[in-house]
Amino acid sequence: MKQFLFRIAVFSALLFLVTNCSTTKDKKSVVTLSKAGIAEEEEIYIPHIKSERKNYFPETLAENQWVDSIYNQMTFEDKVGQLFMVAAYSNKDSIHTNAIKKLVRDYKIGGVIFFQGGPKRQARLTNQYQSLAKVPLFVGIDAEWGMSMRLDSTFRYPFNMTLGAIKDLKLVEKVGVAMAKESKRMGVHFNFAPVLDINTNPKNPIIGFRSFGENKVSVAEHAIALMNGTQGQGIFATGKHFPGHGDTSTDSHYALPVVNATADHIEKVELYPYKRMFDEGLVSVMVAHLNVPSLEPREGYPTSISQPVVTNLLKNEMGFEGLIFTDALNMKGASNFKKPGDIDLEAFMAGNDILLFAENVPLAVDKIRAAFQEGSISENRLAESVKKILRYKFKAGLNHYKPVEEINLYNELNPKSNLSLQYELYENAVTVVKNEAVLPIRNLNQKIAYVKIGEDQNSAFVNTLKKYTDVTEVSDVNTDSLLVKLANFETVIIGYHKSDKTWWKTYEFTEAELQLIAKISEQKKVILDCFTKPYSLSKISNFEAIEGVIVSYQNTEVAQEVSAELIFGAIESKGKLSVSINDEYKAGHGLTTQNLNRLGFSTPENMGMSSEKLNQIEKLANKAIDGKMAPGMQILVARKGKVIYQKSFGHQTYDGKIKVKNTDLYDVASLTKMVATLPNVMQLYDRKKVNLVTTLGEMLPSFQGSNKAGITFKTLLSHYGLLQAWIPFYKATVGADKKPLERYYRKTAVPGFSKRVCDSLYLRDDYHDSIMKQIIDSPLLDKKEYKYSDFTFIILKQYLEKKTGKSLDQLTYENFYQSLGMNNTLYNPLTKFDKSVIAPTEEDTYFRQTTIQGYVHDMEAAMEGGVAGHAGVFSNALDVAKMMQLFLQKGQYGGVSYFSPETFEVFNTCHFCAEGNRRGLGFDKPQLSGGGPTCGCVSKSSFGHTGFTGTIAWADPETELVYVFLSNRTYPDSNLPNKLSKENIREDIQKIIQDAIIVR
Repeated sequence: MKQFLFRIAVFSALLFLVTNCSTTKDKKSVVTLSKAGIAEEEEIYIPHIKSERKNYFPETLAENQWVDSIYNQMTFEDKVGQLFMVAAYSNKDSIHTNAIKKLVRDYKIGGVIFFQGGPKRQARLTNQYQSLAKVPLFVGIDAEWGMSMRLDSTFRYPFNMTLGAIKDLKLVEKVGVAMAKESKRMGVHFNFAPVLDINTNPKNPIIGFRSFGENKVSVAEHAIALMNGTQGQGIFATGKHFPGHGDTSTDSHYALPVVNATADHIEKVELYPYKRMFDEGLVSVMVAHLNVPSLEPREGYPTSISQPVVTNLLKNEMGFEGLIFTDALNMKGASNFKKPGDIDLEAFMAGNDILLFAENVPLAVDKIRAAFQEGSISENRLAESVKKILRYKFKAGLNHYKPVEEINLYNELNPKSNLSLQYELYENAVTVVKNEAVLPIRNLNQKIAYVKIGEDQNSAFVNTLKKYTDVTEVSDVNTDSLLVKLANFETVIIGYHKSDKTWWKTYEFTEAELQLIAKISEQKKVILDCFTKPYSLSKISNFEAIEGVIVSYQNTEVAQEVSAELIFGAIESKGKLSVSINDEYKAGHGLTTQNLNRLGFSTPENMGMSSEKLNQIEKLANKAIDGKMAPGMQILVARKGKVIYQKSFGHQTYDGKIKVKNTDLYDVASLTKMVATLPNVMQLYDRKKVNLVTTLGEMLPSFQGSNKAGITFKTLLSHYGLLQAWIPFYKATVGADKKPLERYYRKTAVPGFSKRVCDSLYLRDDYHDSIMKQIIDSPLLDKKEYKYSDFTFIILKQYLEKKTGKSLDQLTYENFYQSLGMNNTLYNPLTKFDKSVIAPTEEDTYFRQTTIQGYVHDMEAAMEGGVAGHAGVFSNALDVAKMMQLFLQKGQYGGVSYFSPETFEVFNTCHFCAEGNRRGLGFDKPQLSGGGPTCGCVSKSSFGHTGFTGTIAWADPETELVYVFLSNRTYPDSNLPNKLSKENIREDIQKIIQDAIIVR
């Protein structure tokens, strides 16, 4: 203690110097005392003088008048009652409720601290208890990561250790704001947070995740940010567990932990956050049940009932004038030392103001009364605490108490902004510990496996990984068998998933799991992602053999989703370790990875849009389904590189048997032009293989001498080359009975008949030449005007295949789909997917005489074996969005440059707008007037395409929006009126999307 008192004297001298030399009270008061003999942790914080401390709740004349008025009317029992905050539960029976009511009514207790239950039940009980109180009650809750720490149906914010990895403290402050709003809505005045314990002991059984980390400065700064958010909303924060519970190996719920640190260490390290917090205006402190011999000389004496700790150190030496709570007095760390009643008396005499979780209030009141009568407790001492309590009741607004409103409670406790904040938090917390050129994964042309260890769920992680490329889940209880299964994979992602719900239980790998990681990393390139405490990695002996290590801290769905995004480069890594793993990877370590500008995932609000407005899409989707405009559909919206809305509606067919899923495939019809043929053409243009004035005769010699030889590249792609709209080529190959003629078709593939049109139907190989001859010989239009024509892209397919020597499906896969991760996009999907995941497009009674499912709907494309320039691609909304995002990013995606921004601008230009032709080169553009493909509310720089089967994909560079709508409106009969188009369903949805923009 002498050393400690010496240091206080040093502080006093330095405080004098700082307060007399400093001109700004906001300046960080940090000095170096290495010359004073302090070798370790040399940063010493010199507290402000009391008058310069921030005060969130300044004293007022009205407050003084109210406090004096109430106090002067109180009996001794009324005053003593204010000292108690008892435990209340909303999930217990009437016996418990009636017992609390009796304490409120008969013993005039000052408050309740709520534990387990539900929000509506707690609100109802709060109102009941308050109605019985002579002086309105304080209501407290231990909600370190939000109300969900205690209540069902509420939102769970990240643990402090996760927040400790975030460097942007404004985000942590947002958490404080959000939690305070929860408290205010529930009629709660105290949230017993933040935790100020510095978790220097990895084996700490009760703090761990609850601490911001092991660095005192980081803990202080994160705690201040959380407190500022909380108290800025008028809710009281409570720093705990004084004087510091971080370096313990015992749970004080079950026994009294021993802290063997010197007073010097405690003053330099454990008390550092408290000093900082006091200067920033912390309202209250909770004192822990600890055995700290360097502070309390009496053997085994808990700090919570220690006058040297509570009065001498906290109040006198540190100058804290706020409310002081004991930790829960039912905890064995306290209750093993003294019996109920005695422990309460000791705690009050030690200097505490509020006795938390008293087990026997009547007995404790008797003990305090006896001490008062004996003179052990003075009237001044009682008035000190009671008047302080009353002051904070006034500051909490309890002088004008209002009951908790139960209506709309759930929705107001769970605003959509919570989820938006959650994404921001994890995007800033997830930490890359090690990266030997494996993160982010750039090359999607490799076999990637995923192996799960740990007992908790992993679906969000796996599903998000699979949104970027083919990732195969591999499992086997036998390690050797598992390694055999992994033989053909290049990269293995290992996910370690531990439950957040049992955060106090072991986080460590089992020996079998450690051996599994070691064996896989010996043979494969490994990315290990830990969805638990960083400490879990400390037992890995072959750290050097693992190429990539990520700490995601928690196993929430958002953490899993964000971590998968990081692995594939949709976001960059920003987090820093909040605690050390080993001597090499210490607290504060964290690598930055590159953002490859792949599509990510977030909430509408984070991208400046309204989720409430976007929810109106569902009404239009259901209108379309109910009106038999389409049996089902996928709808996706992305903004600023983030998918913010992705939902599927209805069923694959009207019988309602198979619900549409986000992963199902649709025949995208004419979107094929834009997502297959066009990007390949753009690449050739970018490589100067063709230019705007190149003629069709120059591109394809077969057109030389024809009436189309002089059509230029620019007019061809603008649908301005006087071409016919289409020719029903199939009609020449069917008989009067509308059945395929034998001279053209076979039921099985035989030499000369290999073009598969559908099940048991193969077209002769040379019929393609007949199709091209009919196009070459077709007359041109008489009038120079815009005329949409399938011929354009049938011709371009021929050009691409002649120029490259590859089939269009092969070319598109190699040039785009493979590297973009469009693994659900392809021609002839039945070569890879089961028919059950592909929406049918028609019950064909005029050509193929069968259900068209997994085969292209367009007849000419079917006659090309399913591979055509104008139709034939199957995809889902997410994959189409990837191509649209590539266009929106002007040819850049996933760290790859597919074509130059200049090329994109050429193709996205309306070259003939002055002549009434709205088209770009291959892209459709907004209508110039009247009806058209869009809502009429998108910018002129926007672009996209629609498809006959009921599809649209549209992007707008000005708003950075991507909109994809896929359906099979042609089912069961494409000849029926196109009600989807007539009712403007796709356009009206686009209007909703535009209207949902909040921030441009």
